[in-house]
Amino acid sequence: MIAAAAIFVVTQLPSVSAPSQAEREAVYYPMLTIPIPQEIVLEAGAIQLLPGNRLAVSTRLGDLYIVEGAFQNPPGTAKFTQFASGLHEVLGLWSSGDGWIYATQRGEVTRLKDQDDDGRADLIETVADGWGIGGDYHEYAFGSKPDRDGNIWVALCLTGSFSSESLFRGWALRITPDGRVIPTTSGLRSPGGIATNSVGDMFYTDNQGPWNGTCWLKPLKPGGFVGHPGGFKWYAQATNLGAAPKEPVSGSRIAIERARIPELIPPAIAFPYNKMGQSASGIANDFTGGRFGPFPQQLFVGDQTWSTVMRVFLETVNGVYQGACFPFREGFASGCLSLEMIPDGSLFVGGTDRGWGARGGRPFALQRLIWSGKTPFEIHEMRVKPDGFELTFTQPVDPATAGTPASYQFEDYTYIYQANYGSPEVDLQKPPIESATVAADGRSVRLRVPLTPGHVHELRLPGVRSSSGEPLLHDVGYYWLNEIPKP
Repeated sequence: MIAAAAIFVVTQLPSVSAPSQAEREAVYYPMLTIPIPQEIVLEAGAIQLLPGNRLAVSTRLGDLYIVEGAFQNPPGTAKFTQFASGLHEVLGLWSSGDGWIYATQRGEVTRLKDQDDDGRADLIETVADGWGIGGDYHEYAFGSKPDRDGNIWVALCLTGSFSSESLFRGWALRITPDGRVIPTTSGLRSPGGIATNSVGDMFYTDNQGPWNGTCWLKPLKPGGFVGHPGGFKWYAQATNLGAAPKEPVSGSRIAIERARIPELIPPAIAFPYNKMGQSASGIANDFTGGRFGPFPQQLFVGDQTWSTVMRVFLETVNGVYQGACFPFREGFASGCLSLEMIPDGSLFVGGTDRGWGARGGRPFALQRLIWSGKTPFEIHEMRVKPDGFELTFTQPVDPATAGTPASYQFEDYTYIYQANYGSPEVDLQKPPIESATVAADGRSVRLRVPLTPGHVHELRLPGVRSSSGEPLLHDVGYYWLNEIPKP
């Protein structure tokens, strides 16, 4: 007898792919895309909330639009009205509340008003223009909202990456309410955004290049120098300041040059290159008191190349700003350039990919990020202590995993402070985590680990779980250390 052959039927099961990082983030922070009329090129350089839930949105091509209907959820048909045209790449907007809209152009701060209520500006005045402008593509000018004294700050890019061929290029200037121009801080290279933090101190983002080993968030202080000596020639015109600082030594380290140059203000945050992004841009402070989720008073910073928004925790130690950055939200449609936090808990993000390209893929976009009401399991704060760091979390941790040093990976490194373009990560160290102690309430962990001033302290937490067994939504933080607190 010949045995009958066995027949097996294999059923192909449908493949189930794990959610992407953007899909995981969208559970907590959904993204709404405002439809843009086909005839409008909205490379959004700046955004400003106006009365009646209207937005003023400027473009890199020099247009200024009033947008109605941007708060619809789900997004519907928004109305775009051209308020002005023919401006020069507006990268800063502010509304005074009395009908004036202030716009920072490449060559001046301008104010515009619609006097006859026809929806278009008919009165346009120069507020201040006390800086130079040439034909170089790099001479951007980013404008802030007013500071605590009513001054608009203008952060001026260099002429190219290395030099300052136009007056005060590579400087931050203050524009007083009566239009006076006050030279304030030197050493800027290529700003991407400017705004205050929760206590009203001014910060700007600077991008990798000469004298900038990576992208940074830097504080701006009157009389300070933030790193790039290309604009030192303009101290002769800054009659309110003294002589130029000492030239930094190319090939040195920021911590070493701080000891040599009293005016040198160190960065507050390092955004490690090709880990956090490549082009740090707009800044928004979460002043909404919890309407944008569990990170009130923290900063959110865009990255133009990676089409992402990052999160920043700042603290002062011995009177010096420093802190940590964390990934926050990816998947934007274009390169994130302008960020605007709205009191209702919305974060509007304007996108463009012109000049450098962007992961998002679209040439421009206007999007709104909102909080779903669900709290992600995240590192909330990363504070330095004399012997390491204290981490707080948005949810209680599992004591078994969070209290085990093996759940963490730690290293520190820095960048060459040099006239050449950028820097690799150098002076790498991998010190051991000596202990991890979980607080009784499960909300914080103390890590004992050696510290090195002037270094990025990169902490990964692949083994840490919440009390319900969830992994962190983002399991990495990068702390830039300037000062170690006294015991």
